[in-house]
Amino acid sequence: MPQFSIGHRDYPTKKDARETIRAILHGYPVGSTVDNEEHHLLLLDLLDMHPRAEDKIGPGVEAFAIAPPQRGPHPGFRVIRTDGTPIDFSYLECLQPRTYRQQVLNVMGDEVKQTKTDYFESRRAAGTLRSDSSGQLLDTANTAVSYFQGPSFNEIATEFAESLGGWEAIELTSSAEKGLGRFVDRDLAQRWFDHHHSRAVFGLLTQQESLRRPRS
Repeated sequence: MPQFSIGHRDYPTKKDARETIRAILHGYPVGSTVDNEEHHLLLLDLLDMHPRAEDKIGPGVEAFAIAPPQRGPHPGFRVIRTDGTPIDFSYLECLQPRTYRQQVLNVMGDEVKQTKTDYFESRRAAGTLRSDSSGQLLDTANTAVSYFQGPSFNEIATEFAESLGGWEAIELTSSAEKGLGRFVDRDLAQRWFDHHHSRAVFGLLTQQESLRRPRS
């Protein structure tokens, strides 16, 4: 059966995903903040799929709001960034086919995801499960491994791609459309892993602190 994904969420079709987003959009009054945490998390993953996601996210997402109609009768989504600046985005643009850069970024993240798990386990074993931002005591259900103390994941990935001459230099297996592919060249995959390991500076945050950081 055809499937469409937003973050870790799978939908039978793109139409089903679109209807889920529309239900959120029309479930809040114009001008209100999206205050349901699951809706907020879904919109964060949706925004990551926008072709100009980095520009829309800016310094980080504080909240989402419902913007009044700009063209036509329908409202839209507005990002309220952590510096207080607002910017609107089209959810329909987010649902367009992923660019090759977005596909590669998804695969890069999958190739190194174990490093974040290993970091968390090392902190738990050391008994240092506290937020590196606020000092708050953490539990396993309220902990996020973040790049907030160094370059973001996107910055590290872009450095690597540029060192090869661009994103097209990284060939992916055919399953990359859903972000579940792999590097075809496994030696290149190891080079990416080593580059990421040398540049990534992890830290721990609460889930809420992490939500308000730039996406990585």
